[in-house]
Amino acid sequence: MRIDEALRGARDTLAASPSARLDAELLLTRVLGQDRRYFYTWPEKTLTADQQRLFDLLVTRRAAGEPVAHLTGEREFYGRRFVVTPATLIPRPDTETLVEAALEAVPDTPRRVVDLGTGTGAVGVTLALERPAWRVILTDASAAALAVARDNAEALGAAVSLVRGDWLGALTGPFDLIVSNPPYVDPDDHHLEQGDVRFEPRSALAAHDRGLADLRVIAVQARERLAAGGWLMLEHGHDQGGAVRRLLAGHGFHDVTTRQDLGGNDRVTLGHV
Repeated sequence: MRIDEALRGARDTLAASPSARLDAELLLTRVLGQDRRYFYTWPEKTLTADQQRLFDLLVTRRAAGEPVAHLTGEREFYGRRFVVTPATLIPRPDTETLVEAALEAVPDTPRRVVDLGTGTGAVGVTLALERPAWRVILTDASAAALAVARDNAEALGAAVSLVRGDWLGALTGPFDLIVSNPPYVDPDDHHLEQGDVRFEPRSALAAHDRGLADLRVIAVQARERLAAGGWLMLEHGHDQGGAVRRLLAGHGFHDVTTRQDLGGNDRVTLGHV
């Protein structure tokens, strides 16, 4: 079957997905080892029987709900490709808001930085690559997630340290910047049973107290471990901006503000000591 025919058939199979065309193309890049430009340059190229079987299998699994990132084993974040496994959250464009906030607020000079609950390492590795003068530590309570972060750091050439621990419990500081994309979904939220999140680790998604429990722990610990003038930056849900601003202000953070993601939703709240 020709490439263009295979993609048309896959799009039809994936019609229920809002990103059917992109899903199909990303799966075919996995099969052919070529980028998407290849499909438009050589649409008449024919898939081998093995390639067709693998592509059909991946499309079927995607139609059943499996995330594209799990099927391809990677996801792009801030212009770089990160290995993804079921042990980690899948990096999302909204989280780039956290990276942008950090790069804008903190000087491009030697700083001590920690990325809490790093997962794939997408945030911490990106900061280390964008700001080589920063000393970046990646932490996660999950050994499996930390192994993925280590692999990504090595593959991308990021000079980071890795520490296994629950939030800041294994670290003393002081730090100039603490960033985190922690669990912030209410455990009763019906969205946890929909879409890609069904296949992601629940421990990295949901938190008690309407999703605020881990955000509160981090705020308390960070207040004790930040250097004078140091920043705390937290990703959170679109409807949690007010709650997180009150949380940070109540623990003595100054100039507390919330930044919106590309969709105009509250996404990252930050403040300094």
